[in-house]
Amino acid sequence: MQKNPRGGTELQLEYLNKYVSKDILDQVQITTSVPEKIPLHPTKMNILWQKNSYDQPNLAPWFKDKSNHNKYDWYVFNSHWNYEKFRMMFDIPTEKSLVIKNGVDNIKPRDLTKKKDKIKLIFHPTPWRGLNVILAAMQFIKNSNIELDVYSSTEVYGQAFKEANDKQWQELYDQAKTLPNVNYIGYKPNEYIKEHLHEYDIFAYPCIWEETFCISAIEAMAAGLYVITTDYGALYETCAEFSSYVPYQGNHLTLARNFAFAIEAVANNLTSEGIVKHLERQIDYTNHFYNWSKQGNAWTQFLKGALDARSK
Repeated sequence: MQKNPRGGTELQLEYLNKYVSKDILDQVQITTSVPEKIPLHPTKMNILWQKNSYDQPNLAPWFKDKSNHNKYDWYVFNSHWNYEKFRMMFDIPTEKSLVIKNGVDNIKPRDLTKKKDKIKLIFHPTPWRGLNVILAAMQFIKNSNIELDVYSSTEVYGQAFKEANDKQWQELYDQAKTLPNVNYIGYKPNEYIKEHLHEYDIFAYPCIWEETFCISAIEAMAAGLYVITTDYGALYETCAEFSSYVPYQGNHLTLARNFAFAIEAVANNLTSEGIVKHLERQIDYTNHFYNWSKQGNAWTQFLKGALDARSK
């Protein structure tokens, strides 16, 4: 039972503390996403690590009031897409803003050439990010060798959040339990997902939520899964040229049909020489650009420079 939130923000904060010296981190105060959710520190350098989207009601009013903008010494964004939205919507101080992306750590890659009886898909984001679409898509798929495991739940944000919000998604969970080509497993912690990613072939993510990055996608990419997603929010930046993008549209039934077509097209070619080479490059790319040792170094260099400039 997940008592405390361990979503993407919490996991990345754990990595930050793992890869950046405590001596450096002790000299700053980093607040994640929601401005002033912890009081500004009177003597340390205050940093807002912005991971949430520009339109979230728990932060948009704060940013609309430009008198707030100088309260933080620095704003660090998790993607260029996210930074651009805040720059355009709120005219944030660009001289105090930078992008350091999220990262991954120790993901086991799958055997890209192994042929299996079943093509295994995984969907583990929260239900409001497209569970309805992927379940509809599975009903359009004709290939009986394609099977989806669903781990989607609100429990990732803690037991209290689940108790307050999970009931509204119960019909989708029940639907997942009845579909012949879907297995509803329910919540598993991030460690479990990462440990088992290499057993899957495709990360099927028909996202209908504007992601500001997508940690689930880069974990899947590092594991060698073929990613099929939408081009919504920062997904096209996160996944670069490696994902198959199904254009986002508000009609979710049409999106589901198009997504089902994309799944079947990819499934029919997963072990082809071209796809195998594509996924080998994807694994190398992800481990090079999104490895947390690299992100940790970027944070270290930024913090050292900022602290040094502040002391002069």
